Amino acid sequence: MIRNERVARKEQVLRIGLQMMTAARTAPKGKGMDIIEIALVTDDDITRLSDELQKLGEEKGLKFMLRDATNILHAEAILLVGTASRTHGLNCAHCGYPTCGEKPDFVPCALNSVDVGIALGSACATAADLRVDTRVMFSAGLAAQQLHLLGDCKTVFAIPISASSKNPFFDRKVD
Repeated sequence: MIRNERVARKEQVLRIGLQMMTAARTAPKGKGMDIIEIALVTDDDITRLSDELQKLGEEKGLKFMLRDATNILHAEAILLVGTASRTHGLNCAHCGYPTCGEKPDFVPCALNSVDVGIALGSACATAADLRVDTRVMFSAGLAAQQLHLLGDCKTVFAIPISASSKNPFFDRKVD
């Protein structure tokens, strides 16, 4: 049997996406509380995510969102990593408020944000080890958040994944 790389590429990227999900899940978490949500977006849902990002870019007048909406269409899969907003009850003041009880609901718990960052780093390290192209995008994460792709998560980031001769997520021109 002969397997052509161009034919097997999507299957391989999906396997790597699953490995990236595991890396994000097993990343260290503040106070040992695992409140990270992770999903892998493929096929028509990538188009749906791109459409939402396009809409957001038009509404906000932000050209980089329009650029990113086009860029993510080159992904074979997109990893989403997010967290709900839950305090850890430490009253650590890292969010800028003296106690968890004084923190307004719209202000994220600093530990939640750090947990997402560490999970993203672990996922990206896995992608780098396996030589696929990625880029962390808060813009596509915001579109995923608007679509509730990770339920009630208040902070969502996206990592589009591709295996091509050139990383399509670094075409950073904004007209």
